[in-house]
Amino acid sequence: MSKPFSTPIPFTESQNHAIKGIRLIIKNERNFRIQLVVAVLVITAGLILQISHRDWIAVGFLIALVLVTEAFNSVIEAVCDTISKEYRLNIKYAKDVSAGAVLVSAILSAGLGLIIFVPYIIPYIQQVLNR
Repeated sequence: MSKPFSTPIPFTESQNHAIKGIRLIIKNERNFRIQLVVAVLVITAGLILQISHRDWIAVGFLIALVLVTEAFNSVIEAVCDTISKEYRLNIKYAKDVSAGAVLVSAILSAGLGLIIFVPYIIPYIQQVLNR
């Protein structure tokens, strides 16, 4: 019977690597920083509008979806650039598809964000219009 996979790295050290990765993507990726700012604005809007528990779950998943796809896009671009800086059709394909995944997640998040937030915003608009 073969040994199960195990890593000699302590759990706390692996967490430190993960935190370093988050710091690196924040430092090096402009789009990730923009998406973090948008996430903070969405969270602020959710707090102000007092969205429901279920809506918070959806908002949390949507924010995570965009940030995770952006992180994977950054990883794919870094690996591709390590392989070759020269134009290669397969590398272009990988980069374009990973960027497309970020776009799909951002569009989905924006659309579902509207579905979540518009019912909370309409009463405020009606209040302003009735004054």
